[in-house]
Amino acid sequence: MEIKRIEQDFSVCRVEDYSKVFLEDKYCFTGKTDEENSLVCITGNVPDNAVSREDGWKAFRIQGVLDFSMIGVLAEIASLLAEKKISIFVISTYNTDYILTKAESYERAADALERAGYCVV
Repeated sequence: MEIKRIEQDFSVCRVEDYSKVFLEDKYCFTGKTDEENSLVCITGNVPDNAVSREDGWKAFRIQGVLDFSMIGVLAEIASLLAEKKISIFVISTYNTDYILTKAESYERAADALERAGYCVV
């Protein structure tokens, strides 16, 4: 399985609302619940209505379209990185999954994935 490095820096945020979010950005992930408005975006594009934010994230994307019947893809990657004491933040889209790690763990995560047989590009 191929895993692509995404070279941008990301931030995980809570925002008041989505009115100032740059939705046309290359990467922009939103999640809304009865308790919060969440946003993951490129660090340079965090809107000024962010209530809180955590910077310093880097991302990998599982390449290709993952069929909904596939079982255990994320669980395997999460377990592998957990064994290496690397925390993750996961975003799932219709097509695939994104695995974010803190920037200081990014190279260790890439190395662990490669050693486990993943092709990290």
